[in-house]
Amino acid sequence: MTEFVRVARTGDVPPGTVRRVEVAGHAVALANVDGEFFAVEDTCTHEEASLSAGGLSGEVLVCPKHGSRFNVKTGRVLSLPAVRSVAVFPVKVEGGEVFVATEAQKPTGLPHRR
Repeated sequence: MTEFVRVARTGDVPPGTVRRVEVAGHAVALANVDGEFFAVEDTCTHEEASLSAGGLSGEVLVCPKHGSRFNVKTGRVLSLPAVRSVAVFPVKVEGGEVFVATEAQKPTGLPHRR
């Protein structure tokens, strides 16, 4: 059975923002897309920059270092220079609290092709 841990209150991450949280020793980027929460690995697969330090545009997270783009719903890489997607973490919201699974899942969708 999947274990979830509390990482934030819903008000801690307003719509259109992303915040770094720790989940079982993993850095996770927690994003709020129009009131729906998503969590992905916080480390860019290109050069290990913190994705939560980048911007969120809709459901796209932009790496602050070189501009790689990732879909926060699927983990899929959308643009170079990154070529590998990031892992996704299941999220649930209960009573104004946000919980993230302690184990990541593989990203969905195909990786970016050159």
